[in-house]
Amino acid sequence: MAYHALDVGPLDGHNDRLLASVRPSKWTNPKPVPRYNLVVIGAGTAGLVTAAGAAGLGARVAIVERDLMGGDCLNFGCVPSKALIAASRAAAAVRDANRFGIRVPEGANVDFAAVMERMRTIRAELSANDSAERFRGLGVDVFLGEARFAGADAIEVGDARLRFSRAVIASGARAGVPEIPGLAEAGFLTNETVFSLSALPKRLAVIGAGPIGCELGQAFRRFGSEVTILEAVDRILARDDRDAASRLEQALARDGVQLLKRCRIASVERRGAEKIIALEVHGESRELAVDEILIGAGRIPMVAGLALEKAGVDYDPRAGVKVNDYLQTTNPHIYAAGDVASPYKFTHIADATARIVIRNALFFGRARLSAVTVPWCTYTDPEIAHTGLSESEAAERGIETTTFVQEMAHVDRPVLDGESSGFVKVYARKGTDRIIGATIVASHAGEMISELTLAITNRIGLSKLADVIHPYPTQAEAIRKLGDAYNRTRLSPRVKRIFDRLLAWRR
Repeated sequence: MAYHALDVGPLDGHNDRLLASVRPSKWTNPKPVPRYNLVVIGAGTAGLVTAAGAAGLGARVAIVERDLMGGDCLNFGCVPSKALIAASRAAAAVRDANRFGIRVPEGANVDFAAVMERMRTIRAELSANDSAERFRGLGVDVFLGEARFAGADAIEVGDARLRFSRAVIASGARAGVPEIPGLAEAGFLTNETVFSLSALPKRLAVIGAGPIGCELGQAFRRFGSEVTILEAVDRILARDDRDAASRLEQALARDGVQLLKRCRIASVERRGAEKIIALEVHGESRELAVDEILIGAGRIPMVAGLALEKAGVDYDPRAGVKVNDYLQTTNPHIYAAGDVASPYKFTHIADATARIVIRNALFFGRARLSAVTVPWCTYTDPEIAHTGLSESEAAERGIETTTFVQEMAHVDRPVLDGESSGFVKVYARKGTDRIIGATIVASHAGEMISELTLAITNRIGLSKLADVIHPYPTQAEAIRKLGDAYNRTRLSPRVKRIFDRLLAWRR
């Protein structure tokens, strides 16, 4: 998708500041050096981390960006979406204040234009970190334009040819748009356009109940939209623990989000100002009239236009660039990082893969992607965080597990905060305390999951987590309680008899 200024509309002072950082109108591309140690295609998280890290180590680096520096995370992803989610949580807190004995004046409402302006302000402030000017100051040659391979060791950007010893493809991914008759004609929003809204849609349909669909669907409902989420299968968040997804379904229902599962969309048409979605739900046909449609149906790697064939790089249009465990492509001098080559399309995984590439491409490292413990979090309310293997993934690998569950309803802090509907679930290798995976459903699950990721990475067992002292009261106390639960399983009848005799002797 080519860059257009309207992608970050409206063109007010905040977005002017953003564009001055990430797509300066008077930017002049540098004259290429004879050969670069590293040329990076794409200035999203993976590309920027790779370029900055390599330049900081003394490499001669060029980076090429065809759209906006900062990629999805800054412009259309994590930064704007989490700003909106924070505002939606504030709106929900006001709405629910009565249950804490706080009397809120009748008629309190959301100023959606002010919410969006706050988002644009924050995004513009953060854009300096990803700016073309900053990376030039780091010693990186920044080229704005469309990159395409001209051979096994060269990339063209306009009339310039960039020769390299190593290259990294970090071109990212874009929103996947389902092929639905009439959808394009009726018009729709994606993560690349929804943050340009200036007025709150009265009725919003969200296609897809993955992380993007659930996060933004809940946020817009809390702002006041009538939200309907349409999902083709029988559950939301297909990659996450089923019990966790069920808790989130309950939370969405409490917020007033309508969820239609096992839903097939036959067509979309515009009738006047309305968009009419023809549906088939559980075998019954119906129509849904909305004002806007938001697509949250997954992401597609951006490989088109790169002329990968000329470089001997194999790829799949839907799965992306094919890499080995070292993130090396079928051309041994070219690597790939981030969304274009990973099934885990998260900013933190883009960062992690960039660090692997730096070690392997420049310093003959042997860092493996398979050695990484992958955590993620969906920033709904409650949040759903996961790390390591799931129960089903463990079973597929022939690993027998024991599951330990701590309900937040039996932990003091979430009860005090009125946020006790979640749980912490840990999967341990059967017969041991070794943690192989975990899922957390809680208001701050994303902050809690790293303790368990650290435990997995460093092989710290559940029995040791029982010894960790947490400040009281905190939600993370649930993790210590799981350590206690494991230790109680070690009290076999034989061990209990020994303890009984010892204690009787000491009386």
